[in-house]
Amino acid sequence: MSIKEPDQSVWNRFWEKKNDMDKVYPSSPSVLNTIKKNFKLEGLKVLEVGAGTGRDSAELARLGADVYVLDFADNSLKIVDALCSRENLQDNLHLIRGDAFKSPFPDNTFDLVFHQGLAEHFTNPLPLIQENFRILKHGGHLLCDVPQTVHPYTVIKHILIAMDKWFAGWETQFTMPQLKKLMKSAGFECVASYGDWMRPNLYYRMLRELCFKVGVELPKYPLKGSVYHKVKEKILDSIESKSWAHYTQLSIGVLGKKP
Repeated sequence: MSIKEPDQSVWNRFWEKKNDMDKVYPSSPSVLNTIKKNFKLEGLKVLEVGAGTGRDSAELARLGADVYVLDFADNSLKIVDALCSRENLQDNLHLIRGDAFKSPFPDNTFDLVFHQGLAEHFTNPLPLIQENFRILKHGGHLLCDVPQTVHPYTVIKHILIAMDKWFAGWETQFTMPQLKKLMKSAGFECVASYGDWMRPNLYYRMLRELCFKVGVELPKYPLKGSVYHKVKEKILDSIESKSWAHYTQLSIGVLGKKP
């Protein structure tokens, strides 16, 4: 089977269908939690690459960071632009259309670059990570979040890829050692790592997508606010950074520092 990386048209179609943010799940909360834990946000110069809905960038802008969003899909940028206007974030949330592999920024520009759900779409993501390295200041950081290999999501994904039914055409995945190796190959020192489970789980999300097709909308988060939900979230939060847990989680992330 030939590998076909998703191009601009794929993402424009995807975000045209996903323009209702109330129906689209946000990225893993671990992305924002890691950034908030490790950085003073006021005045921090941040770039999100491949922003999707831009909700993480909007939250960072609300907290005082100077945030740039880079994407080559017009429909993604339209969603972010609407969010920016709705929440009056124009002063510190800036939208730029461009190529992540040839970003339109000088060397040593940003304090933090981050992306979620991006690196796995390229057969060779190293040039992407190297480009992130280039535009970071010395002492700056990259946060890279990707799908984790040992998960039912991987099996389902590759079945759909083989059937030519995967929304992006093709996608890969990483173990934590593989992700750290990728970061180190680009010159980063790995200073922190994390993982997170899909919340709510994969099977509920699949059911919810099927229900959309017949005109039924299930709650985005079932049992939210219940004792069961609160206890479950507390347990997951307490073990999410354990090394063994990284082989059970949907997504993993590494925070790398540019020397």
